[in-house]
Amino acid sequence: MKLTSHTDYGLRVLMALAVNNDRLITIEALAELHKVSRNHLMKVAQSLVALGLVRSVRGRRGGLVLAREPGAIRMGSVVRGLETDLELVACLGDRAATCVLSGACGLTDALRNAIEAFLAELDRLTLADLVATRPAVHRRLAIAA
Repeated sequence: MKLTSHTDYGLRVLMALAVNNDRLITIEALAELHKVSRNHLMKVAQSLVALGLVRSVRGRRGGLVLAREPGAIRMGSVVRGLETDLELVACLGDRAATCVLSGACGLTDALRNAIEAFLAELDRLTLADLVATRPAVHRRLAIAA
């Protein structure tokens, strides 16, 4: 299983906002920090805003800030919200009819259970868990005012 770059950067943006939770952070600062295009991060930020995880403030002194406390943001929910396709194989999604084994093999249930276990493990983690006791994360994600 591989997460999309959209989800990857969504998680990174949330971590950076959690570390810098006392102020607004610009898309430009985040793009520079993560060495990714501003346009790509704009799309990621829009998704995070739509999910209610981030608040966007427009204007010259605008930027992004967490919309919730880091301890209230569960990573499994974030991944579910950002990923558009968690189906590993056709039989888990809308294309079940494309598999000659559809409905006959045990792989479908095993893969479905694996995805659920993956997300359940992420549900155990909050954004605060990812950044709270990690000084190296704070050093690497701190953005100068």
